Amino acid sequence: MKKDVMKMVKSLSSNRKAVMAAKIMAVAVVVIIGVIAYNTGIFAAGEKGADFTGVTKPIVGLIDSLVNPILAIVGAGGTIFCIFLGVKFATAEEPQEKEKRKQALKTAIIGFFLIFVLMVALKLSIKPLTDWYAASTAGANSTLQVPTEATTQ
Repeated sequence: MKKDVMKMVKSLSSNRKAVMAAKIMAVAVVVIIGVIAYNTGIFAAGEKGADFTGVTKPIVGLIDSLVNPILAIVGAGGTIFCIFLGVKFATAEEPQEKEKRKQALKTAIIGFFLIFVLMVALKLSIKPLTDWYAASTAGANSTLQVPTEATTQ
């Protein structure tokens, strides 16, 4: 049974059209789940939604306070790792080994750069995102009003 499933997966993964169809189906499923969740009120926002400011403030504060130390750790760790890979590249003797280490160094530098850029983008986007959230939920009701007999008459 396991061999048959693996054989089928291998044959499907080698077919470009099947891979593209699977990707499209996955995106469609995610979009459908998002639309259903939004329409059923799971994301309670807007005039009828709840006020989540009490929940979001501590989370945003935690993220904001952790970004600078994480940037320092990523910077130091990335620098040390790149120096280590540079030394390994410089000490490589065989051409194949040298090429492998050169590729590893390139990959590490690109990864380090992407992590750093994303952390800076997070740091810069916290304030605009919190302002946008505050503006979008400004008219939100923080209490649930249940009609009673006295209010319906």
